[in-house]
Amino acid sequence: MCDGTNHQKPYFVKGYVENARENDFDTERLHFVLITEDFNDKDSMREMLDNLNVSGEVFGESERHQWYEENEISEYSDVVPAASHAETSFGLLYMWAHPEFEYGIFLDDDTQPHEDFNFFSRHMSHLDSKKEVEHVSSNKNWVNVMYQNIDRHGLYPRGYPYSAMDEEISTEKKQTNEIVASQGLWTNVPDLDAVRILMDGNLEGQAETLTKKEDYKRNFTAKTGNYLTVCSMNLAFKREIIPAFYQFPMDDNEWDIGRFDDIWSGITLKKATDMLNKSVINGFPLCIHNKAKRSTFGDLNNEVPALELNEHFWEAINEAPNHADGYFDAYRSMIKSVKDYDFSDYANEGFIDFTVEYMEKWLSALEKLEDKK
Repeated sequence: MCDGTNHQKPYFVKGYVENARENDFDTERLHFVLITEDFNDKDSMREMLDNLNVSGEVFGESERHQWYEENEISEYSDVVPAASHAETSFGLLYMWAHPEFEYGIFLDDDTQPHEDFNFFSRHMSHLDSKKEVEHVSSNKNWVNVMYQNIDRHGLYPRGYPYSAMDEEISTEKKQTNEIVASQGLWTNVPDLDAVRILMDGNLEGQAETLTKKEDYKRNFTAKTGNYLTVCSMNLAFKREIIPAFYQFPMDDNEWDIGRFDDIWSGITLKKATDMLNKSVINGFPLCIHNKAKRSTFGDLNNEVPALELNEHFWEAINEAPNHADGYFDAYRSMIKSVKDYDFSDYANEGFIDFTVEYMEKWLSALEKLEDKK
């Protein structure tokens, strides 16, 4: 398994390893890829993995650039932005270069596995299977991942379009297609954007309304043609989806846009799975989100430049054909649909051209790695 992380609190790994051992999950199946920066104590991270007796590697900026050179893709090193949550794309490149890893899991360093769940086994039980679950759709073509108890908390997650709120949902229980991604949800601090935190929280990035285990009643999937937010803090996936799962280039750009990397990659993932008759399951296992305090206005400054684009990016993706011959073909179709969509009336439209450039670079980097095998 491959684990993409942030760089602040690497010792969170211990809780996941303990959960695996307490639930008799074979930790020899785990391989942690810790993505950090050179100014952090990388040696302590390596020592931590040794003490936990688990396999893994630690990649600061210098190790990443060495890896690019060794794999002859230095020309594509900028597809992974510096000092950004979107550095999780490096974990995807690493996994693509190692076909022995069939499954990956994204974890964030401010999470812990929920004690009521066999974390890794629950995720693995979803992938490659078909499940009888609730299929959800709405009249706005968006599904709120927290819909099951919205009457209690009234929350919408980070990245959910404002134009898609107050939706009317319909549900139907039936079998999924083959599941290629499993999104676990979160208790404690909900994953909200800065605007919603200002409405339901404080100036330190913390929502006042917390989520509980009881807010999630069952697994579900969004029906074909419906989108949902995908958060990379608790997400398992099959290696095959990587071409359509680029974590978009945030923070390190002239528009200072951030915090939409996993949101937009979730949109392309959902469209790709629709095109290929695959499924994304959502719900369990839960994790506990212990979000650290930080400036709500700092997050707001990162989000505001792309809030209008976020209302329409999914519409462009939705214009892509309904069928594809594989994930590369699906992503190329989406790139074309984004190129063809008219963003000229929206703020910071130039970021779309930048994004398209990097979507194309992403496929080229993967193809270069593929040629080396």
